Amino acid sequence: MPMKSYKFLLIVGDGMGDRPIPELNFKTPLEYAVTPNLDSLAKRGITGIMDVIKPGIPPGSAPAHLALLSYDPYASYTGRGAFEALGLNIKLERGDVAFRCNFATVDEELKIMDRRAGRSIPEADVLASSLNKISIDVDPPVKIIFKHSVEHRGVLILRGSNLSPKISDIDPGREGEKILWAKPLIDDYSAYRTAKILNEFVRRAHEILEDHPANKARSNKGLPPANFILCRGAGTLPQLKSFTEKFGLKGICIAGITLIKGVARTIGFEAPLIEGATGGLDTDVYAKAKAALKYMESYDFIFIHVKGTDTASHDGLIESKVKMIEKIDGMVGRILDFKNVNNLCIAVTADHATPISIRDHTGDPVPLLIHAPGILSDDVCMFSEKACMKGGLGRIRGLNLIPILLNYAGVMHKFGE
Repeated sequence: MPMKSYKFLLIVGDGMGDRPIPELNFKTPLEYAVTPNLDSLAKRGITGIMDVIKPGIPPGSAPAHLALLSYDPYASYTGRGAFEALGLNIKLERGDVAFRCNFATVDEELKIMDRRAGRSIPEADVLASSLNKISIDVDPPVKIIFKHSVEHRGVLILRGSNLSPKISDIDPGREGEKILWAKPLIDDYSAYRTAKILNEFVRRAHEILEDHPANKARSNKGLPPANFILCRGAGTLPQLKSFTEKFGLKGICIAGITLIKGVARTIGFEAPLIEGATGGLDTDVYAKAKAALKYMESYDFIFIHVKGTDTASHDGLIESKVKMIEKIDGMVGRILDFKNVNNLCIAVTADHATPISIRDHTGDPVPLLIHAPGILSDDVCMFSEKACMKGGLGRIRGLNLIPILLNYAGVMHKFGE
């Protein structure tokens, strides 16, 4: 069993990894940012690079976090929609099919003008409420549940019998293209039925949103109307062994976005609401630091997720990404100001790279630092992609992270005699 004197802190900067950027004198945002606290941990700890899934495989956020928390994503990932739903505290039932959704802007030909309808949609809850009135005439009947989460994001649940997650996405994943209609991915009645129901929901939702007074008001203000629902990532309720069962550690997740909370709740973590944790560039990282310090009293494993680095990357905002990295560094500093590192095992990393030049996830390895009591440090003196390539951890996979952390705390069981 774990030594109760040790606490574990995992900090993930979503999409923090990057590639050299000409505007930053061909440095990465991590190299360019001023990060004294992260650099100090790197100097006193051990570093390396990590293929979160496998070398060259661009990870989705949910599979990436499953891997980082020591769950094989190939065996445990049941579709993003399910994790989004759990993150919103929607109790999924057996047979439910959940989808991750975006409010988006389309033109009259259903070509996508903005996949996020400007990101900021104060009217989203009102718009979501109107979608819950949709009733689709099918036999057996299906219930529609739509809920807004944060910014442009939402979750759709189809509840009924003879439903299948084996259908394609409505979202083509890029702007300038027409929306896709869902199709069955297997030759099965339930898949055909689910695709037909989803397509009908999307059509009906577009009709409602196109004429909604809130969207008329947005258009009058020169804002993109949230007139379409892009659905993707069909998923069902995952069944996973809890983190406590696996490692004997009681965990808590400090995050602003529903997806990460959903992943954490799936493995038995608590995921409380943190005031000021928005999941955006305006997130209050010091509120996250305060929460981490508070919960260290009663939890063994504290997982902090910061989304802003990924948001800046997807939007091509170089300066914002640099500033968000510096905010993460400040958050780390705040924790270290109040917490004695002599009984704290810390890991700082990313769930994937999101290079500003690409504006999407890539399969690049991400930097990793680990600081633990009595650790044999390497010669790396800063936390960045290039520096960590020279680190003593070498190149590992995401599934290796938790065992390595637990080993440094002296709590891993010996293999064999």
